[in-house]
Amino acid sequence: MRKLCPNFDREDGLETVLEVPIPDQVFASMGTNTANQSLNMHQWIKNQSMAKLTAPEANAGRNAELHLLLNVVGSPLIPIQVQLDHPVSYTFKDCSIEASTAKYIVQQYIAAIGGQQALSAVHSMYIMGEVKMTASEFRPGDESVRLKGNGEIGGFVLWQKNPNLWYLELVVSGCKVSAGSDGKVTWRQLATQQSHATKGPPRPLRRFLQGLDPRSTANLFSDALCIGEKTIKNEDCFILKLEVSPTTLKARSSTSFEIIHHTIWGYFSQRSGLLIQFEDSHLVRMSARGDDIFWETSMESIIEDYRYIDGINVAHGGTTMVTLFRYGTGSASNHKRRMEETWRIEEVDFNLWGLSMDCFLPPSDLKREHDHGEDHE
Repeated sequence: MRKLCPNFDREDGLETVLEVPIPDQVFASMGTNTANQSLNMHQWIKNQSMAKLTAPEANAGRNAELHLLLNVVGSPLIPIQVQLDHPVSYTFKDCSIEASTAKYIVQQYIAAIGGQQALSAVHSMYIMGEVKMTASEFRPGDESVRLKGNGEIGGFVLWQKNPNLWYLELVVSGCKVSAGSDGKVTWRQLATQQSHATKGPPRPLRRFLQGLDPRSTANLFSDALCIGEKTIKNEDCFILKLEVSPTTLKARSSTSFEIIHHTIWGYFSQRSGLLIQFEDSHLVRMSARGDDIFWETSMESIIEDYRYIDGINVAHGGTTMVTLFRYGTGSASNHKRRMEETWRIEEVDFNLWGLSMDCFLPPSDLKREHDHGEDHE
């Protein structure tokens, strides 16, 4: 990943620090000629700005495709709030066998990841990584779905701080999404759109649960049930399952859509204790002109390449596969689509100095709306 942009005007000039690192292959594709490199780099940076609002209609389809990838694959959220500022509780009293077994598995996971003492010492973290995203077209529900093209390449940076503060910047093929939580509201913003706040209390980014933040994983599955075993890539795993409560689903729903269910699974290796696979699936019902349309989203993440960073075992690679299935009144509504993201982590650091509250403030338009709402409470 390239974090600095050369000064193409002066060889002895200072390099520019990029907000979001650029994958090496993207920089290499900008050519070897200095003039071409400069032009292509300026275009890359320009594509991340609001200038993309005036993009030609010929690019509208591709922009919409990138926006869908960034929203669905790049920055999805988990509906359950996790607490990072206190250790996981292990209350076995009055627990069922399934619940107590799950708590024991989470204990083994914490030991495999570095231990409770190491996790409790973490107050903030920083992650930089590279992604490659591909997608299929929407196909009728009974047709096979295949990914198309070579994929879109990009990079991301992610910051987190106790208790519920996080911020993500992800750029793929010049298209950028920002998302974050200031501890009160969780939001997302594309460069071409206004920021959007999610309903309900602050929620974690799903990407944290893909082996990047062991504290979030341990807290999330502390209330799960062990429902059985499964072999994944020749690795015998315990299956932990978590159903999002109806109260939480209702808090996230609105007059235009209803979240019917959201289920989460974690597959923990019986040999190493590590999280090998993470899955979640949710179903949303939307009403349009009296007809009900259902959207079912299923995500499956294979988590690999664990490495110790400052005594904590962090996953440095993996693949997330997404299936979108739309169905409802009339056969024309029954379509499905597949997406895939391959990701690789290049840098991880813990307990950063100078990571203040200002780093997690929501966009100005969203902050004005939030403050205005508080004035009327």
